[in-house]
Amino acid sequence: MGIFDWKHWIVILVVVVLIFGTKKLKNLGTDVGESIKGFRKAMNDDEKPSEQPPVQPQPGAQPTQTQPLHQPHTIDGQAQKVEEPIRKD
Repeated sequence: MGIFDWKHWIVILVVVVLIFGTKKLKNLGTDVGESIKGFRKAMNDDEKPSEQPPVQPQPGAQPTQTQPLHQPHTIDGQAQKVEEPIRKD
């Protein structure tokens, strides 16, 4: 007999149903399921290469971006050690 026996889980389930109600639990389950499906779909879409050819700019049109979409953005900098001030307590 462990700390979480099957009897304990039944009591916990009854308390949760009494507190939240079956309608809220059903809505919560539906929302979680839809979000998982959306996440999986987004992950699968990222893995598949796009089949559409790149869009050619119109002659005479102004370019809206100066960098390609998939180029990483980096910031150059140099780290320096900062000494803490001396406390006078």
